[in-house]
Parts: sequence; C-alpha cells; structure tokens
Amino acid sequence: MSECKKNTTCCGTIQEPNGPAPDALAWFNNMVPQALAYAEKQKTDGHPLVGIMCEYAPRELIMAAGGVPACLCGGSASTIPAAERYLPANLCPLIKSTFGYSVQQSNPFLEMADLVVAETTCDGKKKMIELLSESRAVHVLELPQKPDEADALSYWEQELRKLQKVLEERFNTQITKEKLQNAIKTMNHERRLRRDLARLMQDDNPPLTGCELLNLKSIIACIPEDLAQYEKALQELPGRKLDPPANRRVRVLLTGVPMPHGAEHIIELIEANGGLVVCQENCTGLKPILEDVDEQAEDPIRALAEKYFHLPCSVMLHNDRRLETIKELVTLYRPQCIIEVIWQACLTYDVESARIRRLAEDTLQLPYLRIETDYSRADAARLAMRIEALFETAK
Repeated sequence: MSECKKNTTCCGTIQEPNGPAPDALAWFNNMVPQALAYAEKQKTDGHPLVGIMCEYAPRELIMAAGGVPACLCGGSASTIPAAERYLPANLCPLIKSTFGYSVQQSNPFLEMADLVVAETTCDGKKKMIELLSESRAVHVLELPQKPDEADALSYWEQELRKLQKVLEERFNTQITKEKLQNAIKTMNHERRLRRDLARLMQDDNPPLTGCELLNLKSIIACIPEDLAQYEKALQELPGRKLDPPANRRVRVLLTGVPMPHGAEHIIELIEANGGLVVCQENCTGLKPILEDVDEQAEDPIRALAEKYFHLPCSVMLHNDRRLETIKELVTLYRPQCIIEVIWQACLTYDVESARIRRLAEDTLQLPYLRIETDYSRADAARLAMRIEALFETAK
C-alpha cells in the first residue's frame, strides 16, 4: 500500500453523515500524479526542477530562483534490491530506496531534476550522495554539527549564500530580495495551513486520523491548487466523525524517523490496532512547519538560516531542542503514550532513543515504545502485539 486510503483498516470506517468523503482528502489521495503533472508543466514553461533530500534544504531559495522544489526521499521497498548492488544491506531503507530509484531511473522527479540539493546529515546518506553525484548534478549543504557553538549559525548562513550563488549561476537568474521575500511569504502560508490542519488533532474527538493527516502533503511545495485544497480541508473537516469514535482510541504521539510517501505502514498499523496518532513530531509531520521565516527581516538569507537552523535533527550534537519540542507537543496534543519509530540502521535516532525513553517515562510519565523496522511488512504481526500491549498500559 503506497498511501493511506479512506475506509481501510488503517483509518477505520469513516462516518460521513453529511455526504461523501471530503473533497480535499480525495484530492491528496492522487498527490503523486498531480505533482508530476505540475512538474512537467513547469518544466515545459522553462522552470528548473530541483530535487531535495532533507528538510534542511530551504525551498524558498529554490522558488526565488524560479525553480520547483521536489522531495526525492524514497519510500518504496521495491527499489531497495537495486540499491543493494552498491550499498550495504544493513543500511537505512530510506537511503537505499532513494538510491534505488536512481539506479532504476524510475523516479520521474529525479530524472527531471536539473539539480539535486543534499545535506551532510548521517554518514550513510553522505556516502550515498557521493555515488549519486557520479551521474547527477548535486550541490551539498554542509550542516553545522554543533548547533550550540557561537559561530554555528553564521557558518550555516554562509552555506545558504553559497547555495544562492549556485542557483543563480546554474539557472542564469538573480535571486533578488523581493523574489526571496515573496517565496518566504508563500512557504509561510503553506506552513500555516498545515499547522492549522495538524491543530485539528488537539480536539478531544479529532475529525481525521493520523494516517489521513500524513496524506495531506505533497512532494512539491506550494502548488497553488494544493494550497486551495488545504483551505478547503479546514472548512470540510470540523464536525466530521470517525468510527470507532476518535475519543475511544488511544492518543499517540509519534516521533523518530520521517515517513516518506509509500512508507506509512507503521501509522497504519498503529491505527488498525486501536490507536490514533494525534501528533507526528517527525520530519514528515510537525517538525519542519512549527516555525515560520521572518517575512519582514532586512536580510532574508539570515532569516532563512535562523529558521532552518532550528530544526531539531538527531544528527546534531546535543540535540536538546527535540526534547523541548516533544514536551511542548505533549501539552498541546495530550497523548496517552509515545511511540518512536527508527528505520533499521538509523544510528543517530537509535542512539538518541535512550534520551526519548527517559523523557517519556521519567519526565512526562507516559508509556513509551521503540519500534525498529524497515520498509518490509514481515514484522507486522509482531509489532501489532507490542502496540496492543502498549495501549493496554496506556489505558
């Protein structure tokens, strides 16, 4: 299953007393073909497509350069065997899936990309990027690994200025202050809409499932019709009822690794066994949209650097900001337990899970479950038993 579908076991049966399923949910069920059609039209109109592989990549800079930012993170298990001809088997499935698409030349967004922007996150991804750069145009952003150092933000700002220069030279354009400010306003608008949708999960009886909420996003940022559908969803969803009712399910805060399109099966499993994921702290959830960029800043590049610098990723040394974020989200979303998902061989999140467990059990007094898995579903029955046991404790 590549995406969460309405009326499946992942979401439960949906009661719709006022007629058919909300149009906005149906719209995002067709996200991939719609994003592809948009990308092809933009390319035809002369706009470059820039692939990104991490939330640290500032989409605003790409948009200000006239480009279309498209996420390339792989969520399919089917491309992993091709990647394992070059990459070790005991590597993160997200890395292998992403590279497998390149080997097979089966990701149309990657094949259309005029440039790929990558980051020095984990070691596995860095070495995969080396291989990818043998056949693709790649620019690498160097992340400051010690965010508490006095010069870390200035270093990151210079990295964004280097990216600005690369985009301008490669696409023969000039990223003016006005263009950048307009891109910032557009991205802030999308972030606000997605935050408002996520805020619906703070209700005692939320009108949608975590699986459905995860589905309300796109591979490409700020497609105008997507923005309109976000606004439509905010009109359609309040008052909608789930069956079984949301207030009879166990409220879950999900943290850990991102869940790219096609790799949503853990959320499906949680919600098929009596849970409701009311908060997704990870990179495919709230983490990248909690903070906006200052639209009035005199120096937009500096403002961009500050916003993206604050992302609490596990690759950073002393990643205390993630713990503070989780504490704030627990207050807002009132989960009854915390589930942390770690992709196989994702060492940074795996090591950091000890701190998250202590935070959950000792500080927040919430039951905690660590799930380590990959893109296959072979362990679904075993995981379901562990999830059910967690929910019994939470109740």
